Amino acid sequence: MSGNESGGKCPVVHGGNTHVNDDVMEWWPNSLNLDILHQHDTKTNPMGEDFDYREEVRKLDFDQVKQDVMDLMTDSQDWWPADWGHYGGLMIRMTWHAAGSYRVFDGRGGAGTGNQRFAPINSWPDNGNLDKARRLLWPIKKKYGNRLSWADLITLAGNVAYESMGFKTFGFSFGREDIWHPEKETYWGSEKEWLATSDNENSRYDEDRNPDSLENPLAAVMMGLIYVNPEGPDGTPDPAQTAQDVRVTFQRMAMSDEETVALTIGGHTIGKCHGNGDPDNVGPAPEGADVEEQGLGFNNHVTRSVGRDAVTSGLEGAWTTNPTQWDHGYLEMLLDHEWQVVQSPAGANQWEPVDIKEEDMPVDVEDPSIRRKPMMTDADMALKVDPEFRKVCEKFRQNPDQLDDAFARAWFKLIHRDLGPKDRYIGPEAPTEDLIWQDPVPEGSWNYNVEAVKKQIAESGLSISDMVATAWDSARTFRQSDKRGGANGARIRLAPQKDWVANEPERLQRVLKVLEPIAKQNGASVADVIVLAGNVGIEKAAKAAGHDIAVPFRPGRGDATEEMTDVDSFQWLEPLSDAYRNFLKKDYSVQPEDLMLDRTQLMGLTAPEMTVLIGGMRVLGTNHGGSKHGVFTDREGQLTNDFFVNLTDMSYSWVPTGDNLYEIRDRKTDKAKWTATRVDLVFGSNSILRSYAEVYAQDDNEEKFVQDFVKAWNKMMNADRFDLE
Repeated sequence: MSGNESGGKCPVVHGGNTHVNDDVMEWWPNSLNLDILHQHDTKTNPMGEDFDYREEVRKLDFDQVKQDVMDLMTDSQDWWPADWGHYGGLMIRMTWHAAGSYRVFDGRGGAGTGNQRFAPINSWPDNGNLDKARRLLWPIKKKYGNRLSWADLITLAGNVAYESMGFKTFGFSFGREDIWHPEKETYWGSEKEWLATSDNENSRYDEDRNPDSLENPLAAVMMGLIYVNPEGPDGTPDPAQTAQDVRVTFQRMAMSDEETVALTIGGHTIGKCHGNGDPDNVGPAPEGADVEEQGLGFNNHVTRSVGRDAVTSGLEGAWTTNPTQWDHGYLEMLLDHEWQVVQSPAGANQWEPVDIKEEDMPVDVEDPSIRRKPMMTDADMALKVDPEFRKVCEKFRQNPDQLDDAFARAWFKLIHRDLGPKDRYIGPEAPTEDLIWQDPVPEGSWNYNVEAVKKQIAESGLSISDMVATAWDSARTFRQSDKRGGANGARIRLAPQKDWVANEPERLQRVLKVLEPIAKQNGASVADVIVLAGNVGIEKAAKAAGHDIAVPFRPGRGDATEEMTDVDSFQWLEPLSDAYRNFLKKDYSVQPEDLMLDRTQLMGLTAPEMTVLIGGMRVLGTNHGGSKHGVFTDREGQLTNDFFVNLTDMSYSWVPTGDNLYEIRDRKTDKAKWTATRVDLVFGSNSILRSYAEVYAQDDNEEKFVQDFVKAWNKMMNADRFDLE
């Protein structure tokens, strides 16, 4: 071997830090990317399959944990000193930005998974220096270990911070379980650069910058921000336009105008912005920093970068006279002064009072003998100039107790929105009051004769497709992202669900007229009977195919009422597509199979579970509107593996006949045997999905298909049974 050969080749496998097009999606970008179904693959979880965080967290000394977090607030560290000796503002911002990534459209984001530890969120420009807040919390996390998740600790820190500053919070619940790798497939926007302005081709607005043109499911106005640009639209002060941005953004977090104003006031009563330095000296974000930074980012190694000289947002100053205590000075400061646009030392646009008494100015974060001018962001000024926001401000100013209550409730909602219903709350400070945004469901009955109910359903005259489709429609709204939806509560009977096109309102009402009297006669909930009907349909279909199998069932679901249902927020759960029933409300810019993956991930199903359920639903004849697309069987209504057998049969060819429509033709006669859509054929065309389809098409796996279908079905019917945890 020559010296060149021995010394010129790298002796390690490439693909870690060296990129050589090892991603299938880069070679074949039109291939269906199934990564979204592997977001929380257990292979990345170091805790093991037997670890149950929700059991471990119950072992915590809750009072001592809270005291440790309280003590941290005033334990200023030299490596990252606290403003005014109090970390409250920093911790509140960390909690706020973790929870504030939630969006109601798909329930993704939020504080419920500890995802702020990972890219891209840990490196968003808006999250500058929050890595320091998490590192300050590490000794507490280290102390309590597996009993305290990062997700709970990050959320708890902000709540305790408010209490340490004199505010009475609404309460707190533990129970958030950590993820262990980035949620890479969560859609945060299409921009290719941070903070792209509206004149950029990657902007998320139309050319007129209409707030309503903001692309779903997004809530923030720019890539890299949690809410709106604090300097104003695209960095230009315009409080009236910013008010519209604020309103749309907070509505997409399921917040009303009153909640929006309360949250803004409460958030800006504490702490300050940091922009007293040269932003060009700020180093890379955590994901771009070198190894010696040890997971930290946004570091300034050129000049002093802590205390009064820190640079984060670029704006500089506190909002109130006393930024380390809860008071009502924010509204006095905002409403009692005239404000003008100035530039911070870092060059950011902000608002400064035209005239202010020295005693009304906050003191310097390091030297209490120095007074600094307060500031307001463009979003603060929006509360003053927007007529509706101004009304709420004036009401709160006249009634400070109402402000305290409104903020306590809105803050609790912000940090608990994605934790799910009250059944999931853990800890001594979990409030007992039912809140409508928690989607409350009354306790159901366990004491009725399940077999008698099943017998009545079986003899009711309902078809297998009616029973299975109705149960599926009731359960499919479940979102594991924020634990909303599902069969519990039977909200399919109520507005808005009863009128959704996806639920076939006429068919739904016909089925409910049969099932509701059965529930009443037997003392069962309608929710239970709907699920039982689906089970009965599957058992009948399996038996017709020669398989005697019982579908598991646990009673106890309750029936919600209209008064328990937030109709406006439930509109976001409407299925715009459902590959399981071959339904598309209309044509979309993305392919039906991509919509299938998105809904599957939201429901918490895996790729194999998706495969077996769709194959089974097709042969049961549950397609929306009774269409025959993908019903690859001559035995419709029987739970067979015919979908997979015929999909993989090379006796047939697959011919496009229209937009999202195909014919399955006999190769010998060229006669059409069946029709199909893209979500049918993708199980034969995608190499990964085909590997699953082939398993179920095998001659020796018909029994396995039935068993796997029932298991996946049961998982969906009980996905929202938090009362069983």
